[in-house]
Amino acid sequence: MEPSRQKRQKTRNRLPVILVAFGCILIITAFFVPPMGSIDPTVLTAFGEILTFAGAVLGIDYKYKQENS
Repeated sequence: MEPSRQKRQKTRNRLPVILVAFGCILIITAFFVPPMGSIDPTVLTAFGEILTFAGAVLGIDYKYKQENS
């Protein structure tokens, strides 16, 4: 694999992890913002969208790898 391609691959692998971590931080933060203990539906929606995007990134990468092997 060429160096620029390796760099892109590393970025694709890290992006979903970063997005899921960000989503988890949103959920945890929602417990400490008034009203405490209640997670706002907008936070849950944002977290769901983040997980969907992360899954799409991983799924596209997996499919691409399967086609090129």
